[in-house]
Amino acid sequence: MKKKQPEIEVCGNMYLRIPIKTHLITEKDDIVAVVKKYTTGKLEVGDIVFITEKAVAATQGRAYPVKSIKPRKLAYILSNYVTKTPAGIGLGIPETMEMALRECGVLRILFAAVIGFIGKLFGKNGLFYVVAGYKASSIDGPTPNTIPPYNTCVVLGPKEPDRVSHKISQAIGFPAIIVDLNDLGGKILGVSDKNMDKKMLLKILSDNPLGQSREQTPIGIIRKL
Repeated sequence: MKKKQPEIEVCGNMYLRIPIKTHLITEKDDIVAVVKKYTTGKLEVGDIVFITEKAVAATQGRAYPVKSIKPRKLAYILSNYVTKTPAGIGLGIPETMEMALRECGVLRILFAAVIGFIGKLFGKNGLFYVVAGYKASSIDGPTPNTIPPYNTCVVLGPKEPDRVSHKISQAIGFPAIIVDLNDLGGKILGVSDKNMDKKMLLKILSDNPLGQSREQTPIGIIRKL
């Protein structure tokens, strides 16, 4: 596996991305307390703290063992038409599709499936997730390289990512963001200040500096050099 580089140049500026190793975060944890514990003494003026969506979701009890999910027939049917990528299975298995149906509603997922199919006919991919929305696109399926027990879980996106980011920021005294990153790209899900430049932040984190395997580094610091 190619080692992630700590520095990146964006728009003529250099940024250091510092991964922070933590204990295994679960629903027994308070994400605000966790971030404060592991960033205390490490932050400098101008720093921005970023947290993975999976860590936040885990503390919200939004990780479900695959064995506990009973997909309906529609989930089996729809999952067969999902394009799988090297970044993950997405909704490409019945269990993740079932959770998308629960999160987003049957009608929205069916409409997204129709639009996605039409888009593919015209050579345009990704419309399914555009229509289905954040709740669908942020669902992570089980992958063998993920740290246990999450390697056998379906993890939903975090609830109220902006509000959580704001709470974290208030606790640590620095800006905070919640990110959904993989080796193909990602999204900024939550920001502690609505005026933060999401496009710029995503460019700074575009190469997924925290990794997506068993690094156990769900928190990071962005520092302009």
